[in-house]
Amino acid sequence: MDTTHNGQAKEEAAAAAVRDGSVCGYESLDRLLRDNLRPEVFQEVSRLLIGLNCGRTLEVVPLADSAKALSSECDFDIQAFHFTADKEVLREPRVVRVGLIQNSIVLPTTAPFLDQKRAIHQKVKPMIDAAGASGVNILCLQEAWTMPFAFCTREKRWCEFAEPVDGESTRFLQDLAKKYNMVIVNPILERDVNHGETIWNTAVIIGNHGNIIGKHRKNHIPRVGDFNESTYYMEGNTGHPVFETAYGKIAVNICYGRHHPLNWLAFGLNGAEIVFNPSATVGELSEPMWPIEARNAAIANSYFVGSINRVGTETFPNPFTSGDGKPQHADFGHFYGSSHFSAPDASCTPSLSRHRDGLLVSDMDLNLCRQLKDKWGFRMTARYELYADILAQYLKPEFEPQVISDPLLQKKSY
Repeated sequence: MDTTHNGQAKEEAAAAAVRDGSVCGYESLDRLLRDNLRPEVFQEVSRLLIGLNCGRTLEVVPLADSAKALSSECDFDIQAFHFTADKEVLREPRVVRVGLIQNSIVLPTTAPFLDQKRAIHQKVKPMIDAAGASGVNILCLQEAWTMPFAFCTREKRWCEFAEPVDGESTRFLQDLAKKYNMVIVNPILERDVNHGETIWNTAVIIGNHGNIIGKHRKNHIPRVGDFNESTYYMEGNTGHPVFETAYGKIAVNICYGRHHPLNWLAFGLNGAEIVFNPSATVGELSEPMWPIEARNAAIANSYFVGSINRVGTETFPNPFTSGDGKPQHADFGHFYGSSHFSAPDASCTPSLSRHRDGLLVSDMDLNLCRQLKDKWGFRMTARYELYADILAQYLKPEFEPQVISDPLLQKKSY
């Protein structure tokens, strides 16, 4: 046996998989495990990885033929699942159908900006049509969905993609929201023309009648790796709003906010039942955390979480650096998709593809939120007065940590 040749072939195959964004040639971890494990073994591994919903394996939902046809014609991944809740005596089920869209850009980043934006509009439209055909009530798109995630470059010309809250992209989605009686979460780069044309990273909430319900601006701005976003916009000023829609109370924790547990907590305290996390993040930096943070937030705060990440590798005309010692490069890295839903009972859906556009649909009974609050008592057993006290103390210039030292320890000077 030519082990050298076989080893080289495996290395080349692995390298090719990294380049195309797959997992050893598979679209997702779920697909890799499903195709390589015996059914009974896969079922047990799946139970450990994504949990059970109310003690049962997550149910797959059949999709409309028209939605599947759009998926095939336009080449995007489409999956659908159902989160159930226990039957109650005094309350009817509150089932809402929710969708997430992940996508890559269409044109090279050297193309005219308006052409780039409108090409993305036309790419996403069939996925929204598929969501409409599937009866989706609430739909969320990815962070800054109308543009390449160009903030890594620190070039100010990308600010041209910024739009007013009621700009072209919002109007494009308003028509579709009204057509499909659908609430749409529209994460854009916002230009606030009434306040010095300030730029913000914003999610616009469009109601099912095509009206604008409100907006939320990103609370936490990263300063790590190539996430040079603070060159363009700063921390938001809208607090932690929850939007009461025709289908439930929703909130938006934009991208980097998922790394901050208190950010998740605040949306829960304001009564959110579903929190969306539209993101743009790359594998080398964040992928090990991706399935953990949202699931933990859903558990700790007794609400559903919808996590969305874009796909593909975006290359820019001018190489850039970020002061982290790495050589100059022209791309941010691979956006690994893997959009998914997490439920308050610790179950979650399989993820969408790591390298293809996709629509993920899920039915969720919002009664599960209160049922898990009753079961685990996280709200009841929380000690908010203690947390409020330590935070109030921490904000004071004279704050000293509450550390009780062993009197026999030798004092160290730092």
